Amino acid sequence: MTDFRAIADTIAADIASGALKPGERLPPQRDFAYRHGIAVSTASRVYAELVRRDLVSGEVGRGTFVRGEPKPGILGRALTRAPMDETVQALPDDRIDLELNYSVLAEIPAMVAPVMAGLLDPDVLAAALQPSALQGTGEIRESAARVMASGGWTPDPEGIGLSGKGRQAIAAAMSAVALPGERVGVERLTYPVAKVKLARLGLRAVALAMDEHGIVPDAITEARSHGPLRGIYMQPTLHNPLGITMPESRRIEIAALLVRHDIVAIEDMVYAFLHDSPPAPIAVHAPNHSIVVDSLSKRVAPGLTLGFLASPPGPLREAVSFALQSGGWRPQTYGLLAAGRIMTEGLVEPLVLKRRRDAAARQALVRDRLAGFSLRGDPRSYHLWLELPEGWRAETFVAAAWRRGVAVMPAASFAAGPGHAPNAVRLALASPPIERLGKAAEILASLARSNPDESVVE
Repeated sequence: MTDFRAIADTIAADIASGALKPGERLPPQRDFAYRHGIAVSTASRVYAELVRRDLVSGEVGRGTFVRGEPKPGILGRALTRAPMDETVQALPDDRIDLELNYSVLAEIPAMVAPVMAGLLDPDVLAAALQPSALQGTGEIRESAARVMASGGWTPDPEGIGLSGKGRQAIAAAMSAVALPGERVGVERLTYPVAKVKLARLGLRAVALAMDEHGIVPDAITEARSHGPLRGIYMQPTLHNPLGITMPESRRIEIAALLVRHDIVAIEDMVYAFLHDSPPAPIAVHAPNHSIVVDSLSKRVAPGLTLGFLASPPGPLREAVSFALQSGGWRPQTYGLLAAGRIMTEGLVEPLVLKRRRDAAARQALVRDRLAGFSLRGDPRSYHLWLELPEGWRAETFVAAAWRRGVAVMPAASFAAGPGHAPNAVRLALASPPIERLGKAAEILASLARSNPDESVVE
């Protein structure tokens, strides 16, 4: 039997060498099968493997196209058949990063330094050399509960599990609610790392339809008609990438379905702190059917973080604790102590205010530079969704932007299910200095106004 992965390796090598260029259309699967002397079903698996490696994207009615020039390291992983992970790939110095939201505000080092100085005490260092406690101290968990509080809801400190970072918290929550082979719902457009975590855990992602308020309740009922749904991963507040905040009425509807069908919501609240008056999480309405995950990375800094999982007492909390332990996702002691001090010394609250002002300023700047284009997003968030003008395809736009020194992500990176991804790109606003962000927005505006056929020419 022909190994479809070996054929996919050959196509990946052609992309790496430049023999296949960004935006180039692959032949229809039937033609591809004929040229390679393989069955059409095998050709279909080759194309699916290339999509999984993030090398191509399919557009219903148009075909399959080579994606924009990948980030450094992507092709190396693709050629070794390794799925994308959460490793941050550094961009060349001359590129402006609107792909990833990682930032350290200029004021943070000076604010944090006096607190961190206390970690040099020999007694503190002696403690840091010991194995970490899975739950941390009571003081740390109480501080974490205050940090996680949202919309009038504050979690029980006893129910907070700790991980090294937010992505580990997501993985632990997924592992706690479902076994390999079982189904977990996700928003039709979702956080890309969530898709990777589900795949690595052997869980089957089920794309759930969305509207302007988030997940459509009928989509949950429809998904259940095809088999049990163990959990639903969602971002109900300042959704990434669309910026949607689900209204309370929709949260109540979904909570009722969770209870009725015994489904656990995994509520990712990592961006909720940017919202100045968020609704209460779904956990308020379905306390025994929700795990709330959060972290310090967006509030403080990516290199000084801690992940949180709030779960109800009973079997679900026990499952979360076991997942953290067995998955190796608990925090290292020194990181736990450092993050704990940041929280207990009261630094998170002023940093949140600074982040909110920063996000609002960046939104206003980019919206001004992109005035006249179709934009989606909350003016309080660090994301903007740019719907491309007629004539542009997302993958071609990404490639053209890359050549002009700006890195953005196509809608296909966020699409959870098969089918047509929106003709759009996501702009992450947090990482570059604000003057570079303005320059990037001007470049994108100029590009979007140009002729796509002329803009893709080297």
